[in-house]
Order: sequence, then structure tokens, then C-alpha cells
Amino acid sequence: MTTCSDALRLILDSVVPLPARPTPLFDALGLVLAERVISPETVPPFTNSAMDGYAVRADDLSSAMAASPALLDVLADLPAGSVATHEVAPGTAIRIMTGAPLPADADSVVPVEATTSEGSRVRITAPVKRGANVRLAGEDLREGEELLPSGFALTPAALGILASVGLAQAPVRPRVRVAILTTGDELVDASARPGPGQIRDSNVQTMCGQAAAFGAVPIPIPRVPDTREAVTAALNRARAEADVVVTNGGISVGDYDFIKAVLGDFGAREVFWKVKQKPGGPLGFWLWDGTPVFGIPGNTVAAMVCMEEYVRPALRKMMGHGRLLRPEVTAVFEGEFRKSAPDGKVHLIRVRARREGDRVVVSPSGPQGSGILSSMLRSNALALVPADALALRAGDEVLVHLIEEPEDR
Repeated sequence: MTTCSDALRLILDSVVPLPARPTPLFDALGLVLAERVISPETVPPFTNSAMDGYAVRADDLSSAMAASPALLDVLADLPAGSVATHEVAPGTAIRIMTGAPLPADADSVVPVEATTSEGSRVRITAPVKRGANVRLAGEDLREGEELLPSGFALTPAALGILASVGLAQAPVRPRVRVAILTTGDELVDASARPGPGQIRDSNVQTMCGQAAAFGAVPIPIPRVPDTREAVTAALNRARAEADVVVTNGGISVGDYDFIKAVLGDFGAREVFWKVKQKPGGPLGFWLWDGTPVFGIPGNTVAAMVCMEEYVRPALRKMMGHGRLLRPEVTAVFEGEFRKSAPDGKVHLIRVRARREGDRVVVSPSGPQGSGILSSMLRSNALALVPADALALRAGDEVLVHLIEEPEDR
């Protein structure tokens, strides 16, 4: 069996970023730039008013005070989107709205709240600093400067920056399309009432939810009966519709487990099968003519753990991210955990992590059976009990993956 670290290395060595494509900004949030973006324009493109008020010459107000206000003739109103047809001559002003171009010979804007309108004139009772409330052309962005570097994951602010210089699309790595294929005659839909020996298929929901949370596009394939013919047809469909195939269940060596055999029939290259971990030991990874295929065991917690620890980093690499792995910290264990027997496997146990000063403390989030989904719900971290350790006791140190925090490595 493959170790956890070797399995992750083999996966990441096998996947490559998807080809870049121009993508409309409305669809590009969170996607990663495949090349740097140079500004084709200057922003603002013209000097303009930062607020509603009066465009003035600061020299006209140098001696203004309450006892001796400045009275300026108002030449015109200038709304945003219009250009002044008058120059601001000495002793005059133009009423201006936020964003409107600053008229010729004006150098400052007095906020409307600091003025009093008197018919065709305006009363101002205090000096104004030259350049006050004025946004200069190019003070935000300059034509020819680098806006965003290659590898940048687009944020809402970045989308606004691109739009402000006239770029309606961005050259990004697309979201990975992930086919989720669950197998098992014992499974029924969430809306169905299970018959004797049947259970509802919760895995398709958790795994599609995880894929979406990872930034990918989940493609649920209709549930597959436990026959070789059905598995063959479903795998063909999954590969045709997706960039990555994730199967769930049917990966072991039982009489009704056909995933591994059918992948062999297709000529898929087995990179590894089985990992020295619990839960999720019967994890497999194949390359099928370049398409990554993950074979994930059917137990619900095992499926979620494998998606988190192995599928997520692979998807992030394919989508161009530079940071692939969650934060890894050494934490203090609180409570008790014991393996049932020495098994040479790393146990990934669900824990609740909290910070106490400069240390992280973790405690089990519930029973650790691989089918107990409620303990996954209550966890925000996975503690890695070493392969050569039999137990954890209160006060022991343990390596922890913080699965609700963004990648940092």
C-alpha cells in the first residue's frame, strides 16, 4: 500500500493546469489568471470631482470667512457624464456633481454642504486647499502598468479593476468539471423511502457539495447499478463530460465491485491503489488517456476525507492555484483516542480545533466510525495519528490539517 504522502505526491505529479480560456468577468470570480494583465488605459481617464459641490479657483477663496464671505457667480450646472462649456474665470464657479470632469481653470471643489446658494451666486465662508475634493487623471491606474500578476485568483475588487480599464474578459484557468459517479444497488435517492437493506445516497450530495466548495463544477452522473455493463457505460459517459472522474463505491475486490476491473478494460493506467490510512484506505488513482480518475471508497466519512485530502489539491492545481494544501499545524490533543489494534496506518480523525493564545487545541468531534457523518459535520480539522502510534492521550501533540482555512502552501 502507498503512504499518504506518496499518494498525494503521485497525484499532484500527474495533473497539470487546464488550458486557459477567455472568460466573462461575471463568471470569473475566484478563477486564476493564466497570464499577467497590463492596463490598456488610465484610470480615472480625466480629472474629476470627488463629491457634489462647486468647482472653484482656490485663490478666489483665500480670504473667505464668515464675516467676509466670498460670493461667486455660478456659471452652470455640470452633471456627471457631461463636459463643461465654460471656463472658471476669477470670481466664478460651476456647480458640479460627483464624477463630472473638472472644468478648465478650476482647481478645487467646495462641498455643497459648505456653501449657501443665493440665486445665481454661491456664498462660501472658508478658504479651500488647492486640489481639495479632486480626483486626478491616472491617480488610480496608469496605462502600461501591470494590473494583476499571473497566478492571481480573481477577487471582486480585481474584477472591478479589469472592468474599469475596459476588459470584459479575463484569461483564466477554467473551473474543473468533476464527474461524481456513485455505485451501489443498496442506494436510493434522498426523496425515496428505502426498502429492506437500502439506504439513501448521501454521498452524491456531500461529494458534489465539496467539489462546488472547492471551486469546481460538479457533474452528478446517474447512480450506477452493480453490473459490469452499467459501470462501463457510466464511466464512458463520465469521461466524455468531465475533466476529472471521481467514482464512489465499487472500488474494492468484492463480487460486485467493478470499477477497478472496468478501468483496466479501458486501458487506464493505475498510479496506485490502496493507501495506508483510515478511513479511506481503498483509495485508487488512475490516468485514463490523460483524464485523472479517483476511485474513492463508499463509506461516507471516508469519501469526504479523500475528497478533502487528495481531490481538492489536485483540482486546485488544475485550476492554476499556487497554494494547494490547507494549513498544517502541531496541536495539543484534548481527550483520548485509541486504535483498535496496531495497523501501520495513519488515522485521520475528525476533531474540533480552537486557538488558545499561541497554541491550537483539538478534541474529537464525535465517534470515529467511517459511517458517522455527524462527527464530520462538527469538525473543522483532521488530526493525523501517526502510523506507528497506537493512541493519543490528553496533552499529546498531533499534526492537524485545518480544513476550514484557506490553503497556505
